[in-house]
Amino acid sequence: MTTTDHQSRLATLLERQDILDCLTRFSRGMDRFDRDLFLSAFHPDAEIAAGDFVGGPAALYDWAAAMHEQGQSATHHNLLNHTCDIDGELAHTETYYLFAARNRDDSNWLAGGRYLDRLERRDGEWRIALRTNIIEWSGMAPTMPLPFADVADLYANGAPSRSPADPSYTRPLRNLRAPHIPS
Repeated sequence: MTTTDHQSRLATLLERQDILDCLTRFSRGMDRFDRDLFLSAFHPDAEIAAGDFVGGPAALYDWAAAMHEQGQSATHHNLLNHTCDIDGELAHTETYYLFAARNRDDSNWLAGGRYLDRLERRDGEWRIALRTNIIEWSGMAPTMPLPFADVADLYANGAPSRSPADPSYTRPLRNLRAPHIPS
């Protein structure tokens, strides 16, 4: 492989990573109810078609956050297989997803599908310009007790939160739990 080929492949890899980071901002922003992070994944004039919603990113966040707040106590938008075709300032991606939610009635909802995105690089930054959500399946999973709920200091490092109070925002991350090796 020539140096030029290697540099070209490296440049493409960096573009792909920037695009995947953008998609991750959407998922994390929705799960943590971080509006600014969520919106940073979209151009302000983006078009989104998701379920019965069709509109822009700010309206999508408001609609989805209200739906998730009312119906679920926790959500995970997991990104899986990812393909990415880049052509200059334009990219098209297909990203498989697995959505998991703990509903307020303690049931668990799972759904899977694919995000089809057109991203545009504007001012050097990749963001979603058009998204369509292909929902392919949905179902309920049996409810079980959350593991380790009886551990006294389980949340000493922070309790899960659907807000920027979540421990994932803590910098620097620290362990405040005492050493303990179960017998």
